[in-house]
Amino acid sequence: MEHLREEILELVYKKAYQRRWVRLASGRVSDFYVDCRQVTLLAEGVYKLARYILDFIRREKLSVKAVGGPVMGAVPLAAAVSLLSYRDFLRDPSFCFLDTFFIRSEPKGHGTGKQVEGPVLGEGTPVLVLDDVLTTGGSVLKAIGILQETGCLVKKVLVIVDRQEGGRENLEKEGLEVVSILTRENLENFQPASPHF
Repeated sequence: MEHLREEILELVYKKAYQRRWVRLASGRVSDFYVDCRQVTLLAEGVYKLARYILDFIRREKLSVKAVGGPVMGAVPLAAAVSLLSYRDFLRDPSFCFLDTFFIRSEPKGHGTGKQVEGPVLGEGTPVLVLDDVLTTGGSVLKAIGILQETGCLVKKVLVIVDRQEGGRENLEKEGLEVVSILTRENLENFQPASPHF
């Protein structure tokens, strides 16, 4: 797991991490930006992240039936984790497979008008919530609120990068357990073997 995490760190550092001034979704201005889509929409990146997340679920013996989270950050991650879990199940039925879902910020204005897309998650369904970057936690808290209205049980929240700007603390105040693969500190202290491009 640690070797895989180091590979993810290098990918995020080289492809997604930028030292520049930027306005974040929270409205704050920051001196760095992490565009995780540059990794989650990359074949190598989404595969390594999904493998890491699935290994984490198994190592922690996390009893969940589905993975997902807010649009757009969770969509490629959740789909890849679900795919790998089913592949592993076909090879060894002792593994359980995971369905996926995603949460819209607003209900659809047509069709069923759903906010939680995917297979119907019944009352009491245990889930792992995924997201790409955690800043203040506002968007993931909103998504979790919508998810909890369906009766789902959020077992943990897992993010690729914790910007270490209060998001973890805000989620923990709500009784949520947060796990991050990487932190701002990891990115700032990373020494690449090859130049940053």
